[in-house]
Amino acid sequence: MNSDYPHDKTARCIASDTSNTAATDESDRRAESDSLADTNSSMSRDNSYKTILKRISAFGGVQIVNILANLVRGKFAALLLGPAGMGISSLYNNAAVTLQQFAGLGLNLSLVKEVAATKDDPSRSAEVLSVATRMILFTALLGFAVCLTLSPWLSEWSFGSDGFTGGFALLSFGVGLSIAAFGYLALLQGLSEVARISKASLVGSLTGVLAGVPLYYFFGTRGIVPAIVLISLSLFLFYYINFKKAVRYHRIPFSWKIHNPMAKRFVALGLIFMVGTLSATLTGYLINLFVRYFGSIDDVGFFQAGSSLTNQYMGVIFSALAMDYFPRLSAAADDLGKMKILANRQTEIIVLIATPLALLLIATAPIIIRMLLSSEFLVIRPLVKWLAFGVLLQTLDFPLGYYFLAKDHKKGYFWLEVVGANLLWIGFSTAFYLLFGLIGLGISLVARSVVNVFLSYIVCRRVFAFNYTRRTLLTVAASVMLGGFGFAASLHSGVILADVLMWSATGLSIVFSGILLKRRLRRE
Repeated sequence: MNSDYPHDKTARCIASDTSNTAATDESDRRAESDSLADTNSSMSRDNSYKTILKRISAFGGVQIVNILANLVRGKFAALLLGPAGMGISSLYNNAAVTLQQFAGLGLNLSLVKEVAATKDDPSRSAEVLSVATRMILFTALLGFAVCLTLSPWLSEWSFGSDGFTGGFALLSFGVGLSIAAFGYLALLQGLSEVARISKASLVGSLTGVLAGVPLYYFFGTRGIVPAIVLISLSLFLFYYINFKKAVRYHRIPFSWKIHNPMAKRFVALGLIFMVGTLSATLTGYLINLFVRYFGSIDDVGFFQAGSSLTNQYMGVIFSALAMDYFPRLSAAADDLGKMKILANRQTEIIVLIATPLALLLIATAPIIIRMLLSSEFLVIRPLVKWLAFGVLLQTLDFPLGYYFLAKDHKKGYFWLEVVGANLLWIGFSTAFYLLFGLIGLGISLVARSVVNVFLSYIVCRRVFAFNYTRRTLLTVAASVMLGGFGFAASLHSGVILADVLMWSATGLSIVFSGILLKRRLRRE
């Protein structure tokens, strides 16, 4: 791969001729060249623009199929089970997810980090994989045992009677299998097995539809838990089989005395991740309670509908970051120069993809709302616009947030990503909801994203000597300006000039992103 990276003058990239694109930011090029000189060819190829875009496309395609599969299964569930059945299904699923989060000890991201960091060292990799597979087995059995033991209480807490004890006892198999499935998925992520993850995820999702719908049809609500178990089993089998095909390692006998430090390291980092996940869940719950108390249950429902729609639409990007970027950043964690190059490239690619996606969501919100929800939910259109623009800004924060995880900087992650981010979320959400009502919850995401980006950048700059290259800054600035212009125009929808400006910004963003992505790929 060419180690020289000509700097694009992004402010003029659409109007300028390609012959004028050879201008280069010498300091950025020199920094990248010096760092890449110490990088082997395999690592360079693995972190190239072409590889980043290819993997985002692969994971994005899988995510789209997963979303469609979930929509199909959800639609059939609504038709075959009715509102009451959907409520029962929701309670079972919420209980299962909560138990998975606790019993899984947050190990998944911890395993991704450790496996990615050692995958190029056969002896260390074999030891990590041997310990990791045993930790996966332990947490899976723990999840099974906890769910089985608590099944009478879970029935009482969830449904107010012991009539669902048998259902929760059967659900324990689903909990254990899901923990194991996502544990092996984490190992595949750490090994950067993109093709195998994609294939297993696709087959697992389609199997879920094929298994779930017939059970709903023939058994009604009694088929809900068997469907959950079958989906968990299919995911486990496909991830486990692909893991076995992907790696051949000498299984090292486990010794608690020898491997205790490694196991403790897995759990210590995993618990930090688990605290982060649970704190976000709790924060969301508290905000819903606040909206319910100072507003109405309808506002809670509208907010959840808008958030779900936006997250499903833009989730393609965040799925790719979690699946692909984090393992590669972890593999480069011993070299801050490599991490800087990777984070800058990832930021460029992500913002170039996210901007047209966000603008398309803003422009087509009424169609998407009618298609996925109903005309009754058209009231959330202004909220969706703010949420979409907020998510666009949020894409700038995520590559920086993963720095703390990759570098095992627990204190930084805890105070910035857990405490700080959630306090900002609560503070902005409550303040803006009181000021502006439902739309204020969208404004809060924009405000929170802006503050998070600045805080993350300042901390990463001080702690990890990170900084954006000039090319990245120009790319981000131009993309966000286009996104902001289209978003601002959309706030006056119904006015012909505003609609024309909004669609013009959307089209210009698509062309702009296409040109820059093409240049990035051509110049490597």
